[in-house]
Amino acid sequence: MALASRLAPLGTPAPTFQLPDLAGRHHALDDYANHSVLVVSFVCNHCPYVQHIESELGAVAARTSAGFVAVCSNDAATYPDDAPALLAEQARRADWRFDYLVDADQSVARAFGAVCTPDFFVYGPDRKLAYRGAFDAATPKNGEPVNGSLLEDAISRILGGQSVPEPHRPSMGCGIKWLPGNEPT
Repeated sequence: MALASRLAPLGTPAPTFQLPDLAGRHHALDDYANHSVLVVSFVCNHCPYVQHIESELGAVAARTSAGFVAVCSNDAATYPDDAPALLAEQARRADWRFDYLVDADQSVARAFGAVCTPDFFVYGPDRKLAYRGAFDAATPKNGEPVNGSLLEDAISRILGGQSVPEPHRPSMGCGIKWLPGNEPT
């Protein structure tokens, strides 16, 4: 069943994190300080909503000067398609040239307030939330073009020192696959 993202309050500071990438190297929020705009996307390999946009997500990341980081917070024991080896295959398939991190204990998803895949959080130079919401209007069966227009417009505005007008369209996707007993309230 599809789930809409929660729209965290704009201006919320980016939560700090330290997570391993698919090769086991750890990355922290401060590692992305050289980017004036940072896009944190919660994604996974098995979700049809993520699969629908994954190649264009790589293209949008390549077209902009924003920093991108992807995070998979799904329970890989229950959803083995979201284990690191298969996440690496996804990154190659989608031509993702940004860090793909594993949030095995799901603490980072909880800190950001992520609830679905994909779920996008865009932070400005002050690392305060400037956009949260959808990639574009496309879903796997609605016939809308997959072009990243909403995310790319938000990035462009933030890079230009502008705010992103509300309302922001919530992301839509599969719910994060929480560890037993770890579901947010």
